[in-house]
Amino acid sequence: MTMTSLHAERSPEWAADVVSAPAVAVLLHGYGSNERDLAGLAPTLRLGLPWVSLRAPIGLGNGGAAWFTITTPGNPDAEPVAEATTAIWAWIDANVHPDAKIVPIGFSQGGLMASQLLRTRPGRVLAPVILGGFVLGARQPGDEQLAAVRPAVFWGRGAEDRVITGPAIERTAEFLPEHSSLLERVYPGLAHGISTTELDDVRDFLVAHVGADAVVGHART
Repeated sequence: MTMTSLHAERSPEWAADVVSAPAVAVLLHGYGSNERDLAGLAPTLRLGLPWVSLRAPIGLGNGGAAWFTITTPGNPDAEPVAEATTAIWAWIDANVHPDAKIVPIGFSQGGLMASQLLRTRPGRVLAPVILGGFVLGARQPGDEQLAAVRPAVFWGRGAEDRVITGPAIERTAEFLPEHSSLLERVYPGLAHGISTTELDDVRDFLVAHVGADAVVGHART
């Protein structure tokens, strides 16, 4: 596996929008995928925020990438996760106005990275969305602050997920209620993926906690 720089796919009007945007969505893909994966969610979510989809730094070949290598599934070593977190923040610091909030939306490994952004710079992160993901077991710099302020977090997962299971789910189910105002959704019949119902719930969550402009033409009955 080789380390690469973080390639990015950005929303069409990124250069103009990001200058004055109060919030920017950062999309973080899962293991073996790339930046084009979650970029495909942006139209479905009808994101009204400027957004960027980042490619993870570890190249796996055939266009795939990872945020960290898999040792024990669902229980990664803390050091490579910290390195990936630093890489994401370095990209954000170089490309996003420092006053803009970051709205991380991540799937699987990317969901863990979304939680890492929250746990390392809680004051910068708004309404993170964790899809089929989990949290790291190691203590993080912002955990004490999170326990005090309890920011809004969305955690959605499939009831039939056989990839992120057991201790990873138990750890996340213990951590998030103690460190956030958690909106948890478990979707019957869904495996390790993202459903249209889940995306409907994510849109509602973003409108509620980021603002009406977060989603274009939002109307949910």
